[in-house]
Amino acid sequence: MRKIWLQYLALTLFLVSGLSVANAETRIGFVNIALVLKEAPQADAARKKLEEEFAPRDDKIVAMQRKLKQLEEEMAKDAGVMSDEVRKKKERQIVLEKREIKRTREEFNEDLNIRRNDELNKLQKLVYDTIVTLAKDKDFDIVFGDNVIYASDAVDLSEQVLERLSAQYDSKTTNK
Repeated sequence: MRKIWLQYLALTLFLVSGLSVANAETRIGFVNIALVLKEAPQADAARKKLEEEFAPRDDKIVAMQRKLKQLEEEMAKDAGVMSDEVRKKKERQIVLEKREIKRTREEFNEDLNIRRNDELNKLQKLVYDTIVTLAKDKDFDIVFGDNVIYASDAVDLSEQVLERLSAQYDSKTTNK
């Protein structure tokens, strides 16, 4: 909320100060940050990297859930013919399995969120740096990000930012 308020304040100050220098040519640009973060090739690469990194742990959880389901089916099927001792032992085993799955799932989700945030922070920094470089190269005075009510295609730099990110990604992947 504070960020939005600061952006509106910056926009207001810019517009007010712009009145006094209205005759000076001010170049304004806009970048749809959400679109760039979604469509940048680096975002897709980060998603694939996380999927590969976490797939073995996800597979392990799925295997644990299958084992639990098998135990519960055995219990439901054979509960009537089991001795009290065997039935209690199976019930305890099911409770322990459920607890272990829950703990493993929570660790998995926590680790995935931490890694996802790491990758997102890297991508946001890369997008920010690319926007600043583009703005300087093309002599823009100000570039707005999200929270803009309207921006015409004439000031929308999103495609140019995506082109630069694609070029950076291509040069990085071909140099490996």
